[in-house]
Amino acid sequence: MGLFGDFVEVPFGNLSNMVAKTKQLMDLQTPVIAEASFSTDGLFCSVDILKVLNDAEVELHEVKSSTSVHDIYYHDAAFQYYVLSKLGYKVRSCNIVHINNQYERNGELDIHELFTIKEVTADVIALQHEVEANIRMLREYMKQIEEPEDDIGEQCFSPYPCGFFAYCSRHLPTPNIFQVAGARTTTKLKCYRKGIVSFEDLNICDLLSGAQYKQIEHELFHYPPYIDKERIGEFMQTITYPLYFLDFESFQPAIPLYDHSHPYEQIVFQYSLHYIESEGGELKHKEFLAYPGEDPRRKLAEQLCADIPLDVCTTAYNMSFEKGRIRGLAALFPDLREHLMNIHDHIVDLMIPFQKKWYYCRAMQGSYSIKYVLPALFPDDPALDYHNLEGIHNGGEASDAFAKMEAMTEDEIEITREHLLKYCGLDTFAMVKVWEKLKEAI
Repeated sequence: MGLFGDFVEVPFGNLSNMVAKTKQLMDLQTPVIAEASFSTDGLFCSVDILKVLNDAEVELHEVKSSTSVHDIYYHDAAFQYYVLSKLGYKVRSCNIVHINNQYERNGELDIHELFTIKEVTADVIALQHEVEANIRMLREYMKQIEEPEDDIGEQCFSPYPCGFFAYCSRHLPTPNIFQVAGARTTTKLKCYRKGIVSFEDLNICDLLSGAQYKQIEHELFHYPPYIDKERIGEFMQTITYPLYFLDFESFQPAIPLYDHSHPYEQIVFQYSLHYIESEGGELKHKEFLAYPGEDPRRKLAEQLCADIPLDVCTTAYNMSFEKGRIRGLAALFPDLREHLMNIHDHIVDLMIPFQKKWYYCRAMQGSYSIKYVLPALFPDDPALDYHNLEGIHNGGEASDAFAKMEAMTEDEIEITREHLLKYCGLDTFAMVKVWEKLKEAI
């Protein structure tokens, strides 16, 4: 809101009050208005940042949290242009303001470097006939009394997934083509339009991949778990003692909070580390969790180097995430680079046997995510059930919790820390149990 200097924000609330407040500010020739709101003929819009040039001329600035301009954004700006033009304003320019992901923070935040401004006036003007047609279509659409009968199609998935998909697909058998893991949306729609919907139908078509047929066959025929002992055995030979199980948690602030960080950079704030020093040895555990308000990366990197010796085997589940974060830390801290990259180069991915379908059972539902694999392997173990955790049950909740901790009381921080530690600890304990199950398989 401060991108163009001093501003006045129209408070969100009753729409009529927002329009009236905007009119008052426009009459006062307020140079910059945030959330400037306008209404005409049943149409309403709020402009993220409106620059008032004179009585009749304005500039529109539509602000997006993405790092590039997407097609749908032109339509947002085009509708605002349409409404203001109907009200008699001359819109001198329309602009999309978005995050510049090349910006690196050093010291105070520079919002002029944080954002990129792209003028889209010509594109917006070219869309005016489409805006008008859409408004006519929507007015007619809203007159309908009966529920619309639109069929399932691309609009259910793009530009955003529709929240009503489960309702609109309720007539389909369960399971169906839209529940095949890993299949492209275009493939699913192709099958649907050909009437190939049920797993029975899919099992006799040739439109899917081998891994997807494995899901279908296990669902239809209730096969026992598929275990490729030879390939799993070869994989297990790459895992040696001393053995470490590593999991990171991170968050991605749109506005970089720390020096030498970029918008949306994955900032690691926590890890859990289970380890076994020798065959038959005791399972031990170490962990790190940063406190809010400080850059966690240096302390985390130092402790990671202290906790994982050189040249040992470290496992991760979906190792690309852990390896990416370690490379980032190594680039940031050259004095720790050698040790960090040694950890990086000795990581083995426990996901591989499940991703390759060397180990598969019906309960995995075609997925190799640990959130599916774990309950499939241990269906009756409450200690391995993420639903039994308090407060935090998945990585998204962990990220949100850490981001909010700075505004918490001390008591709330300690409770949240306890939840975070238990969640991340379960991630690596789950990996230990998965590794044990793979050992049993061979």
